[in-house]
Amino acid sequence: MQRHTQAGHHTNFIFTRKILRYIQLPWLMEQFPHIPVFALYNFLSGFVSIGLMAALAVLLHSPFIFPSLGPTAFHYFSRQTAPTASPRNAIIGHFIGIVAGYFSLVVTGLTTAGPAIANGVTWPRVIAAALSLGLTAGLMILFRASHAPAGATTLIISLGILTQIWQLVVLMIAIILLTLQAIAINRLFGMPLPLWSQSSATAKKDDGIRRSLNHGSSSKRS
Repeated sequence: MQRHTQAGHHTNFIFTRKILRYIQLPWLMEQFPHIPVFALYNFLSGFVSIGLMAALAVLLHSPFIFPSLGPTAFHYFSRQTAPTASPRNAIIGHFIGIVAGYFSLVVTGLTTAGPAIANGVTWPRVIAAALSLGLTAGLMILFRASHAPAGATTLIISLGILTQIWQLVVLMIAIILLTLQAIAINRLFGMPLPLWSQSSATAKKDDGIRRSLNHGSSSKRS
């Protein structure tokens, strides 16, 4: 009886491995045109990841979805091992953006002023927006954590759209949740998103995928 049980578990394991193999993106791009496969992967991963964040926002009545999550998701699923798309750069970059955005509100006395889209842009708001983006850009370079979507995060705050401390905490939690989703989805489909920062091994693997995509695109043109 025990042997039959072990055999059954072994058969299920082999079956699961075969199924996982057939959804691996590198394997799929060997069997089908590269660009459509990668485009479909980006559609599905973006739809699932942002859809889950939006659903969480509805259920918890909290800002778990905001504009700069979109470009971060795109980075995660289309440029998996580019340095600017690493979880390290995304998390540190958005954190810098949040801190810089709120600091600019404190400096200009706008922490309770409401959103610029409703109250109009004033000179203190001009200073807050410019200061927040300047600080974010400079600090990301200083800490070697460049991540372009963080520039949108800091403006969301300095323009008064999200200004309360609890909202800023939720923003940071949302970034971490999106990152965990991206790691899980990319690993499931065989894509080399690093757990934290880029390594030379994952960079080489990503370069191979990029060359494959570029080759497929150039072949189609010719």
